[in-house]
Amino acid sequence: MTTTDPRWTDANGREIDEEDRGLVYDVRTLVDRRRVLGLFGGVSAAALLAACGSSSGSTGAASSSTSSGASASDSSSAGGLTEVPDETAGPYPGDGSNGVNVLDDSGIVRKDITSSFGSSTTRAEGVPLTVRLTVRDTATGDALTGAAVYLWHCTADGNYSLYSQGFENENFLRGVQEVDASGTATFTTVFPGCYSGRWPHIHFEVYGSADDATTSGPIVKTSQIALPAETCSAVYATTGYEASVANLAGTSLAADNVFGEDGGIHQIASMAGDAASGYTASLTIGV
Repeated sequence: MTTTDPRWTDANGREIDEEDRGLVYDVRTLVDRRRVLGLFGGVSAAALLAACGSSSGSTGAASSSTSSGASASDSSSAGGLTEVPDETAGPYPGDGSNGVNVLDDSGIVRKDITSSFGSSTTRAEGVPLTVRLTVRDTATGDALTGAAVYLWHCTADGNYSLYSQGFENENFLRGVQEVDASGTATFTTVFPGCYSGRWPHIHFEVYGSADDATTSGPIVKTSQIALPAETCSAVYATTGYEASVANLAGTSLAADNVFGEDGGIHQIASMAGDAASGYTASLTIGV
């Protein structure tokens, strides 16, 4: 016998058409799919649904602010691929916008970013992490072939190469990769630590080509990847991440000054692996 889901009936018991369920339905669906992975950290499903409006039967265009100030409806394409919000590059970009420029250095185009290149070969230590970023055009859904990604993040103890005291002569945990035929750029690195005041994250810039990335060409997209709470907790229980335990406990996705407006819903990586053997973080970037 077929039964009607009571979540999608109106006050008279009539079933609401799927196309009329609106953003609440979309968010509930996304929450159901991601709950098992613990991706939302401190952001509850109830808080997300409350932000979308109190009526599940509303057909109005619910507007949800992103970190860049645009609404969710502004960033979604007709094909269903959502544009990743624009975010700050932060104070340690290494792209010439705040002091040093590592992008014009020979050796910056590389897959493995765990070691410095040039005059230093110091290696950053930590739980192994592979980052896979797939860049797609929101207008067509197609892979943005020919594009390149510049990726950077902090060490296990929260320091940034080129900037942090004692790390000025290091350039590890930074690199550029051209995407493959599927639009994916892959980096080998270590899991970043959590420093005071920020949720664990990874920075990236998308360029039209590797040549643009290494010659101060135009930036297509600047944003950040949020790392899931469950994975962070597992990593930070290992040696080398001691300071991250208290820092993670003192923040949340909801309180973060970058991800806080929408809980990083379009920026949370999907994770595979474990703390013993390493993780793979994957995210599709709509631009």
